[in-house]
Amino acid sequence: MVAGWFTGEGDSFRLLGTRCSACLSVFFPREDTHCRNPACAGGELAEHPLSRCGRVWSYTDARYRPPSPYVTDRELPWVPYALIAVELECERMVVLGQAAPGVTVADLAVGMEVEAVPGVLHEDDETIWTTWHWRPTGVRT
Repeated sequence: MVAGWFTGEGDSFRLLGTRCSACLSVFFPREDTHCRNPACAGGELAEHPLSRCGRVWSYTDARYRPPSPYVTDRELPWVPYALIAVELECERMVVLGQAAPGVTVADLAVGMEVEAVPGVLHEDDETIWTTWHWRPTGVRT
């Protein structure tokens, strides 16, 4: 898990960004040092829970094993997965993420509503690395 990028479980799960107090710009991944808006003189940055839902802006298949630092078990065959770019409901910003297990490009369409849910990036005998996934709303996997 990347500390500070998300919080909660189930229906309380949220990605965490930051918001500038001067220009109200919202950033994800979070920004803790300065406002990224070049037109802003800068303000305090405060943690900001992002919209849980959004609409599919674009999507694609990941049909290759990505390079390091992505962690995969080289002993197991590669299983393709869908990547989804989602325009968040309130922030109107696009956040990229992996589709929830079982969701393929055949299940997706531009403009459909999806929600952020907790997911597992990788696990071994000692550690579970958590992340977020996008899942079509109303679908329970």
